[in-house]
Amino acid sequence: MMDDWKDPRYEVLSNAEISDALDFLGLPGSALGLSAVTGTHRIMGRAFTVRFAPVDPGAVGTVGDFIDDVEEGEVIVLDNSGRTDCTVWGGILSQIAKARNIGGTVINGVCRDSAEAVECAYPIFSRGVFMRTGKDRVQVEAVGTSVSLGDVRVNAGDIIVGDRDGIVVIPQDRAKEVLDRALATHLIEKDILNEVMAGSTLKAAREKLGYHTLQRRK
Repeated sequence: MMDDWKDPRYEVLSNAEISDALDFLGLPGSALGLSAVTGTHRIMGRAFTVRFAPVDPGAVGTVGDFIDDVEEGEVIVLDNSGRTDCTVWGGILSQIAKARNIGGTVINGVCRDSAEAVECAYPIFSRGVFMRTGKDRVQVEAVGTSVSLGDVRVNAGDIIVGDRDGIVVIPQDRAKEVLDRALATHLIEKDILNEVMAGSTLKAAREKLGYHTLQRRK
């Protein structure tokens, strides 16, 4: 089913466990260099993708009107080519997104007005913060297309998961497979901890439960 990823069982999963599952299945998805700007939020939702490009002097576009098309619970993924010299997300967008129950924003680039996002508890993951506007520097090039978070490709509808460790991207057609594998890892790690707390050595518990091969492809 298309919404299997919403199974409440997956709410316990960390991005470390999901990253191991992606490794096990030979899939990319762990996005390097993205971290939480606004706190300790965990996010999980379908990607709404937007790609930016340098401004076209002959047909100057906008940087933010796409938000009117984002559905509740979706995670906005903005690809500004990793630029850190100008922003594509600010305080007005954070407050609108929060009011509309949008799941969060992930930026291959930087944001500004981070204090406003913190104040309204809206989740943002980015490569940092910087105050200079993207207006008249970049503009929306495409919406709903494939974008990049560094070396990780994101297609509209892929599952985006964010926590304190960063961002992982799960291909929408592999979501249940990835999350089931991550859940298996979660349960094994829980069993290892229980074994140690009951008197086992960590070495013995890890060997017994196959810890060192959890992320290895068979």
